[in-house]
Amino acid sequence: MKANPATKSKPKKSLNQLTAAQAARRIAKGEITSEALVVACLDHIDAREPQVRAWSYLNPAQALAEARARDRELKKSGPRGPLHGVPIGVKDVLDTGDMPTGMGSPIFDGWRPKADAACVALVRKAGAVILGKTVTCELAGIAPRETMHPLDPTRTPGGSSSGSGAGVADFHVPVAFGTQTGGSVLRPASFCGVVGYKPTYNMINRAGVKFASETLDTIGLIARTVEDAALVADVCIDRKPVKLGKLDTPPRIGLCRNVMWDEFASLVTKAALEGAATRAKAAGAKVTKFDLGPEFAELFSRRGEINDYERACGLAWEWAHHREKLSPQMTKTVEQGLALPHARYQDALRLAEHCRLRLETMMKNVDVLITPAANGEAPVGLHYAGNPAFQALWTMLHVPTISLPLAEGPNGLPVGVQLVAPRWQDRRLLETAQWMMGLKNE
Repeated sequence: MKANPATKSKPKKSLNQLTAAQAARRIAKGEITSEALVVACLDHIDAREPQVRAWSYLNPAQALAEARARDRELKKSGPRGPLHGVPIGVKDVLDTGDMPTGMGSPIFDGWRPKADAACVALVRKAGAVILGKTVTCELAGIAPRETMHPLDPTRTPGGSSSGSGAGVADFHVPVAFGTQTGGSVLRPASFCGVVGYKPTYNMINRAGVKFASETLDTIGLIARTVEDAALVADVCIDRKPVKLGKLDTPPRIGLCRNVMWDEFASLVTKAALEGAATRAKAAGAKVTKFDLGPEFAELFSRRGEINDYERACGLAWEWAHHREKLSPQMTKTVEQGLALPHARYQDALRLAEHCRLRLETMMKNVDVLITPAANGEAPVGLHYAGNPAFQALWTMLHVPTISLPLAEGPNGLPVGVQLVAPRWQDRRLLETAQWMMGLKNE
């Protein structure tokens, strides 16, 4: 909503529209309470959840009790940590000791683990209020569930972190956890018009997540700002948050149309990427063409082998005891994994590690790559969560990536642009992402 041009005052934000960083600062100063913030989020969810369906579990009384406890604690001893009183959503494949973890599967309906996942425990330690569990595709796979796009209910919000993407975009919660095996953080973020951050592989401890693929799965974050993604990520690695710095000089950017460009890139995707690169160049960035070699195309073609083999192994119990409760999509994946020779799986792992080392050498002269985040706007239909082609390669390469809402398609829906940095250069990625978002807002 735009301000009345006859006045200079800006419309006052509802509390549920605050970012996590804004909310934390205001709670710590005593300007608002955690209870008031959680009430605002729950009221908005009550109004919007029938249209969005982002949540697999909500217990308003429990969330309010936790918020009130944070407020009492604040008065008594000050903020517990940098997320004191801030509500957070948790993708329903991450364990929560006080809430069910259903994993989008009838096999786990009502299952309650005894402990929090490590990342959940760390945000609680920092004072966060766990608002509830967000909807996931079945077992973090490709079989969608009930969540709808917050801007167009006829379209997918993306998967498998569908509830986290839709809930953050629709102002149910400022930030939520996701997980990514192929593209399950970046794709819903791109489709829903928010920030999706997949850190370097295993930077956020994965204890308490049911693996889809143990060599690919990465815990990530969906937020409305880069600042929030950085803040929560710092908490999740048990590091005192450090404010993102401004770049001393414009970045060196490699324009990577990548190995899927000709086959998958729509005109909308191409326009979004070229537009973002043009704005960066106009702002002083050095933008050069960046080509991936043929070994990366081979790795992309073999990504499914790693995924299928590891999913089949990880679902051995479910396959043995509850095969009939698996979706046709997951059944096919397991069958393909069981049929794959172990030697071929090992060859794919070796190729992946070769490409990781090769990419580090290739990126010596660039700070980040800019590449598509997803293939255009969210597609129509709720039976399909979108193509992971533009995210999956980078997930296999274990590099940190981020989707930024930098463009719109012909239907007025968001189109994300992806930035990629070398392994363990997450800070560089986040600071460059914040610089790029600044260009959009100028």
